[in-house]
Amino acid sequence: MKPINRRSNAPVFWGLFGAGGMLAALFGPVLVFITGIAVPLVLILPADAMSWPRMQAFAQHWAGKGLLFVVVALFMWHAMHRILHSLHDLGVHAGTALKFACYGLALLVTMTAAWILVAVGF
Repeated sequence: MKPINRRSNAPVFWGLFGAGGMLAALFGPVLVFITGIAVPLVLILPADAMSWPRMQAFAQHWAGKGLLFVVVALFMWHAMHRILHSLHDLGVHAGTALKFACYGLALLVTMTAAWILVAVGF
C-alpha cells in the first residue's frame, strides 16, 4: 500500500512571516519616525506633508495602493504568526481553532485593506 503524501501549509505562513518581519525591520522604524516624529514636530518634512489631500492622492495612485497594501498585509501576517507562536511558548498550544483565529484575522485584515484601497478609487 502506497503511503499518503501529506504536504504542509507551514511554508506559506513562514514565508509571509519572514517577508513581514523583513519589511517591519527595514521600514517600520522609518514609518514610526516619519509619522510619529518628523511630521508632527516639523523636523524634516513640512507640516502639510501628511495632509488629507496628499495622503488621499497617495492612496489613489497605483504605486501608493501597492505599497500600503503590502505594508498592512505583511505586517499583519507577521504579527499574527508571532502571536500564535508566542502563545505556544507561553503554554497555550495552537490547536486548529487558534490557528484559524490568528490566520483568519490576518486574512480578514488583508482583504479589508484590499477592499478599502479599491474603494478609495484611482
